[in-house]
This record gives sequence, C-alpha cells and structure tokens, in this order.
Amino acid sequence: METRGGLSLEDFQKAKNSEELLALLVENNPTYKKVKKTILYDEELRLLQIELVKLQRWISNNNKRVAVIFEGRDAAGKGGNIRRFMEHLNPRSSRLVALNKPTEIEKGQWYFQRYIKELPNPGEIVFFDRSWYNRAVVEPVMGFCTDQQYKEFLVQVPEFEHMMYEDGVLIIKFWLSITKDEQLKRFEGRNENPLKRWKFSPVDKQGQSLWDRYTHFKEEMFSKTHTSYSPWMMIKTNDKKVARLEAIRYVLSKFDYEEKTTKTKVLNPDPNVVMRYYRSNTHVD
Repeated sequence: METRGGLSLEDFQKAKNSEELLALLVENNPTYKKVKKTILYDEELRLLQIELVKLQRWISNNNKRVAVIFEGRDAAGKGGNIRRFMEHLNPRSSRLVALNKPTEIEKGQWYFQRYIKELPNPGEIVFFDRSWYNRAVVEPVMGFCTDQQYKEFLVQVPEFEHMMYEDGVLIIKFWLSITKDEQLKRFEGRNENPLKRWKFSPVDKQGQSLWDRYTHFKEEMFSKTHTSYSPWMMIKTNDKKVARLEAIRYVLSKFDYEEKTTKTKVLNPDPNVVMRYYRSNTHVD
C-alpha cells in the first residue's frame, strides 16, 4: 500500500481533522520525532548560552576566577561540551586549555607547575580539556608515570586545590561518564569520518582493552580527590545533547549573577544526569 511520510493512504482517509492527522504523523514518522528533538535542543541550548554570556559578564565585572575541568574516558564528549560552552563567549575573558604531553624541561619540574600558569586570571573563565588529572588515570594506566609519582600526586592534589579554593578560585570538576559499548561506537564513527579521524590516537585504541584498568584508577581518583571544596560531578554522556545541556545548567546553577533568568526549567540540572559521584548507585563506566 502506498505511504506518505510513514502513513498509508488509508491512514489519511481515516483522519477526521488536521489534529488527528498530525498525531498520526508524530506517531508513525521517526524523522519527525528526530527533527522535533533537534529543534527543542537547539532552542534550549540558545537560552542556556544567553545565560552563559550573562554569567561571563558578571565574572568579568567582579574579577572572579573560574576553572571548569572536563575529564573522562576517550570519546566521552569533552571537546563537544566545551565548544558549546565557549561558542558565544567573549574570547578576551575565556580560554581553552588543552596541553600537549610535557616537554623534557617540564618533566623535570614540579608536576603542577605547567598547570599553574594556565589558571584563570581575575575576571576570566578557563575550560580545561583534560587537566592535572592526567596523572590520576591516563598516566598510570598507560605507564607514563612511576608508582611513586602517582602516589605523590594523590597526596598533593587535594592540598593544591585547597590552596586555590582559599585564594578564591572556583574549580568545577566534571567527569563525563560513557558506557563501553557507546565508546566503541564513537571510536568507529571517528575512523569512518575523515573530519574526525585526527581525534583517534594510539591511546584511544587501548581504551577498550584497558577498560577495567581505567575503571580502577578512576575510582581511586574519586576516593582520594573528591572533597567538599572541590567535588567531582559525574555527567552521563551516552546522549551527547542532553549531557551538554545539563553541564551548562550545572555551571549556571553555581552562581547568583545579575539578570539571571527565573525560568527554573532552563537552569535546574537534572539530578539523574548530573550528580556527585557517590550519589550514583550504578556507574556506567
């Protein structure tokens, strides 16, 4: 039987009015649902990005210092999240920090030294695409640091962050949580897309085979570095778009800036998507 948009001719004839016809289209046309979801996402993102612009102006006017850290397994969506945060911000008072592997000179320095100079200046918000927490998970998993260096890091990092806290730097730490199956799907997607193939590194290739080791060191990191003044916030990221919206909502919820919207549906993060790490009964990664 001939169909139009997922509906048969008989379906069209049975519809008594335009409302019934629209309801049938919504029910039977998956493309319609996908388009509707995208439209709603784009509108929510626009409203949240307007709030981010207001927040940035408040940070600048009040000489606040804000660092937002994005950590997580490879392909969890760190870069995509940061792009949505920064898309409409003033580049004069916002920065992205994504450091390469340390140079020979940096390897001889105190581990935190190269990160200190990247911390936010007064009136600035800085986004870290990975951070000093490389030494908590990636480096011990891949053998890029010694056991002694790893142990010293876990002892020092709470004190390091407490010094920043006492000096007025607000640190927001996100762990982007992804399932093993979703990570594999995204890896395969990167290889198939010539515009994303550059993202796939030798370290990525071992993300699946070393999954359990990553899990072990991730849990150790949480247990040693989650503090009242610098807590870890987990974001479920299997749905990229939901994760982006909820991450922005969480950051906005931490500040009482001028002209803040009163629309609670826009600014309240979903506790089923964003949560302190110990509040989740089941950790997907």
